[in-house]
Amino acid sequence: MSTQEHAPRPSETGTASRPSGDTPPTSVWPPLRALVLRLHFYAGVLVAPFIVVAAVTGLLYAYTPQLEQWMYADQLRVADQGQPLPVSMQVEAALEAHPEGSLSAIRLGGPEDSTRVMFDVDGLGESVRSSVFVDPYTGEVLGTLEVYGNSGALPVRTWISMLHRHLHLGEVGRLYSELAASWLWVVALGGVVLWVGRGRTGARVRRVLLPERGAAGRRRTMSWHGAVGVWALVGVLALAATGLTWSAHAGQNIGTLRQALNWQTPSLSAEVFEEGHHGEGGAAAGDGHGHHHLAVSVDQVVGAVREAGLDGPIEVTYPASETQAYKVAETGREWPVQQDSALVDPMTGEVVDVLRFDDYPFMAKMTTWGIAAHMGLLFGLPNQVALTALALGVLFLIGWGYRMWWQRRPTTRERFALGRPFPRGAWRRLPLWAKAVAVAVAVALGWLMPVWTVSLVGFLVIDAVAARSA
Repeated sequence: MSTQEHAPRPSETGTASRPSGDTPPTSVWPPLRALVLRLHFYAGVLVAPFIVVAAVTGLLYAYTPQLEQWMYADQLRVADQGQPLPVSMQVEAALEAHPEGSLSAIRLGGPEDSTRVMFDVDGLGESVRSSVFVDPYTGEVLGTLEVYGNSGALPVRTWISMLHRHLHLGEVGRLYSELAASWLWVVALGGVVLWVGRGRTGARVRRVLLPERGAAGRRRTMSWHGAVGVWALVGVLALAATGLTWSAHAGQNIGTLRQALNWQTPSLSAEVFEEGHHGEGGAAAGDGHGHHHLAVSVDQVVGAVREAGLDGPIEVTYPASETQAYKVAETGREWPVQQDSALVDPMTGEVVDVLRFDDYPFMAKMTTWGIAAHMGLLFGLPNQVALTALALGVLFLIGWGYRMWWQRRPTTRERFALGRPFPRGAWRRLPLWAKAVAVAVAVALGWLMPVWTVSLVGFLVIDAVAARSA
């Protein structure tokens, strides 16, 4: 959830006598709750703008598959005419039309998809290739576009992706999205703990899951803020976790942690041969475009992997040296996920290794599914609708949070006054063991999420300055 929770009761501030039957004075919950309230307040007020930007740009990105199909329909879509031409003929058509660059990969889709023939071209940015689109039934070249990354994102999706990732500000801009992802789950989890844990004996289920009927003013706002936050929690946690894997600093630490726990996503290395490998095919045959060691055609490669069970859309990556094999990977991220991959000997056309998605470790599968869901690809349109509901929920939560801040102004006569932070002193009232646990958790999170640590220190500085100027 976002911005702030409801105001502390007298029992939380220690300024009034405790009602009979309430939490005993020795309980850690009242000061802990007051501490979480204060953190929730500062994080919500100061980080919410970054979360808003991430939610809006992420929502735009979720619909880029449809946007690509609309904007580049002439390059992407073809009429199904039955039997396509051999892949090698499609490649030759692309080479004749665009001889510049080095042939790097071919992407084959469904019966109504064009074939993408991709080239490495000098002058393009990192991870950017030139893609020639060919009608697989006629060999007609349909156009050329730049594609980005392993996903083959076209220009409009690349532009929106970079907007979501770093606002087109480069590595410095990535701090915005990392800040949003680092705090999103903290604010959400803390808000739900506050909402569920309110009251002397805990709230009833209905009060937790549904807005309060008949409530007015700030209480009504808080009721909607709390109930919607509970419903959005699981989705928010999933988005934050998968988003952090792409971040600069936390992403590197998560990668280290995954490696230590053996949670990495497995992959095949194309480097499988010794220098000078010629297999059973004899001397190497050239293709005139830098691949002078290939003795089998790409048609044989495609046929071999189809027999091996790679029957979905695939990308065939050409060997870059005599020590490498053809690497063929399925590109389908929809459910069921088709992510099998295989290596093919360029001299014999034999499949020398296969990696099945079914054989991935469980956590590697979870990572693959989570990232596909984050991108809106896993279940197609239902996935996109769910992301839309989640993004709108986050935006409403932030709006309600700021409204509560405004409704908590010192006096209604001060028209432009802002809501005050929650009272200080909660940390001093915590028992020593609770402080030790809190410090240990903060240190662990600080190692995992450095941007979160720096921003938390910033909150403490702001709070100290505000205390001195009060």
